[in-house]
Amino acid sequence: MGYKFLEHTADVMFEAEGKTKEELFIECSKALNETIYGDINIVEQIVKKIEIKAEDLEGLLYKFLEEFLFLLDAEGLIFKKIQNLKIDENNFSLTATLKGDKAENYHFTNDVKAITSNNLKIEKQKLYKSTMVLDV
Repeated sequence: MGYKFLEHTADVMFEAEGKTKEELFIECSKALNETIYGDINIVEQIVKKIEIKAEDLEGLLYKFLEEFLFLLDAEGLIFKKIQNLKIDENNFSLTATLKGDKAENYHFTNDVKAITSNNLKIEKQKLYKSTMVLDV
């Protein structure tokens, strides 16, 4: 499905869509990644498995995207590919395998300070849809 950036006064706002919850989460991560480092070719030489739990689906999406910022800040890693993303909506958890590389091997300039819960919502119509704001 995809994502698109929306106008916002100070931060970065985007809207993403997916046929499934998993596809929606992947599209949101693509929008975050484009905001951070644009369209650079990242070598997929580091594999990282993640597990996340939250109180609800919106919280799960928030924590999922926050994990990308944590891994960049704490471990100096950036990721381009997500595999085996599974969302369990019964207990609001997800598992996934991320593939990427060390951030020090690339040059990028846009700094995302935080994922915000401002305007964060997930709706299910024909598609799953979410709107998010990134603090830059």
